[in-house]
Amino acid sequence: MPEDPIKRLSTGEQVALHVRQLIFDGALRPGERIPQDDIAKSLGISRIPVREGLIALEHEGWLTTELHRGAFVAVIDREAVIDHYALFGVIYGFAARRAIERGRAAALSAALAPILSRMDNEQDPVRFTRLVVDFHRQVIEHSESSRIALTLRNMALLVPGDFMSTVPDAMISTRRTLGAVTAAIGEADIDTAIECYARMTAEVAELVADLLEQRGLLGATAR
Repeated sequence: MPEDPIKRLSTGEQVALHVRQLIFDGALRPGERIPQDDIAKSLGISRIPVREGLIALEHEGWLTTELHRGAFVAVIDREAVIDHYALFGVIYGFAARRAIERGRAAALSAALAPILSRMDNEQDPVRFTRLVVDFHRQVIEHSESSRIALTLRNMALLVPGDFMSTVPDAMISTRRTLGAVTAAIGEADIDTAIECYARMTAEVAELVADLLEQRGLLGATAR
């Protein structure tokens, strides 16, 4: 899902984003060794933040580390992508549930309405991504759960850069489904809000998996 475009990144996080982009663009292929010295030199930094970034990417499943050999680009399978976005759907659906259960449905619906209105008329993918981030931020804030926010901060990023620019077809599903989410929250309908989030993230997952497959980044499904 889209990441907060305003978030300030540490040097290690910048390294992680840079390496993700190299993998996504095909500059680093599955099974290829990560050239840590070259990355440090190209970014004008020491090896320490490079190692920090690679550790984060290993935790996210992008890399594997072999003793005395270094870090290598991991193979991602379609089911892993599907599961990744399904987890986003579960978390956002749970946040909507908590907002409704804690009596925040009316306030959340009022906060989402102007965002949704701008989203309906927005065609620029960069601005649309920002609106989606704002939408989800409101849902999380109104859930009044620090654990949900913490969980989302620890979720991996599969698509580097601006999400909607890279996966433009996701705008269609997102625009439609977040409207349904807003309506469900306004009616305090927990089940429908959860179902809509699950449907949206499932559709986005297929789009991302197709994109990764087109770029030659998907391997056989792990069993």
